[in-house]
Amino acid sequence: MFFSARPTYRDMNDNVTQMWSKCLDIIRDNILPEQFAAWFEPIVPVSFNDNTLTLRVPSQYFVEMLEENYCSLLLHTFNRVFGQRIKLAYAVKVAKEVELTMAESGESAKLKTAAKIVPQALSNPFQQEQLEDIDPQLNPRYTFENYCCSTSNKLAVTVGMAIADHPEVKTYNPMFIFGSTGVGKTHLIQAIGIRIKEQNPRARVLYVSARVFESQYTSAVPKGKVNDFINFYQSIDVLLIDDIHELAGKTGTQNTFFHIFNHLHQHGKQLIMTSDRRPVDMDGMVPRLISRFKWGMTVELDKPDYDLRRNVLVKRAQQDGLVLPDDVLDFIAAQVTDSVRDLEGVVVSLLAHATMLNQDITLELAQSVASNTVHVTRHQLTFEVIAETVASYYNLDTDALFGKSRKREISDARQLVMYLAKNKTQLSSTNIGLRMARNHATVLHACKQVEQRLGIERKFRDEVDAIEKRLKTL
Repeated sequence: MFFSARPTYRDMNDNVTQMWSKCLDIIRDNILPEQFAAWFEPIVPVSFNDNTLTLRVPSQYFVEMLEENYCSLLLHTFNRVFGQRIKLAYAVKVAKEVELTMAESGESAKLKTAAKIVPQALSNPFQQEQLEDIDPQLNPRYTFENYCCSTSNKLAVTVGMAIADHPEVKTYNPMFIFGSTGVGKTHLIQAIGIRIKEQNPRARVLYVSARVFESQYTSAVPKGKVNDFINFYQSIDVLLIDDIHELAGKTGTQNTFFHIFNHLHQHGKQLIMTSDRRPVDMDGMVPRLISRFKWGMTVELDKPDYDLRRNVLVKRAQQDGLVLPDDVLDFIAAQVTDSVRDLEGVVVSLLAHATMLNQDITLELAQSVASNTVHVTRHQLTFEVIAETVASYYNLDTDALFGKSRKREISDARQLVMYLAKNKTQLSSTNIGLRMARNHATVLHACKQVEQRLGIERKFRDEVDAIEKRLKTL
């Protein structure tokens, strides 16, 4: 984010707190009290140098939320208090010995990240120094307990648990996880980090995206802080890097990461990386780095299979206190096939309809919500599909429906097929009769019999309702 500054404000360091207080007064009048308390009270003004106002914030996520939700408000506020053309930077405290300074560069709306290392006292080179703990940047929701497992991800989860439970064993170092977007890569590597921290709170675990790593490096270069940047990362015990493929084409960053990788690996530190492609398919990466990606365990996270998708829906719904009917679970699991994130998004949408609009969670609502996320496949309902569905429901051989058997269970199922075909397809009574080796009068009689039974037999109505729900999910 860039704002221009008046030259007369360059000596404002002494009263930056007072100027920031004026900004807060304006901001407080324009947003809700709970928003102000959550997003502006924690901010601390740091300095005003070279037309740059630096604010200290709790985390990188904090910065992203400010940029996404309050950018316009900040712009107008700073124009009013500081004047035009002020540049804004953020300082994010990550650890006692490390401070990440985030500042905008170029035209990107996202902030770039630079590593600024706080000077440390010289230590005894012959004595192992106990380093201060750092914020691992892990999401507490991404645990193994919240991670659904099935055949599509069983190998990756098993290896991940082995690393987390026995970090001293370096059989799977590095671990390289690849798979398409939304299959659970980020959740899995953070679950590993959380488990390791639970068992050893002193372990220096750090999760970082490749984008942030790249931004930190590019900001450290012009400040002459590359060595400090490398020293910090070489002090990590378990380094979790997400979306490593985003370093493609960035040779300088790759070469720096190469040295960090070598140091950590040689000293028995664990590296875990994720990517949207396998190492051999990573274009724009230096060969010596790709070769190191293949040193340990490379494992794929496949697209979630049906069982996994259904389990994810059940677990997410339980977390949100939402009860999803079986037909809704079956429909969503069958239609939303590519991404776990898409599944969770559908659950969130259903929750909003249920709580805010006071709507019942029905199959029709699920179809509507899912259609906003994925292309819902609506198969044409045919006579053959109806016959197979009815036969399956009553555990009958489909061919028996077309025979001459007069057994009650077969006869009733046959009449129901005729009734559903008449009401749910464009087939005439004559065409339905031809398919059943009967005449049109038999079809009309069957439809009349079914209608009469629906009016007086509750059990039969329930059976027909269940069959119709199955047909809707096809």
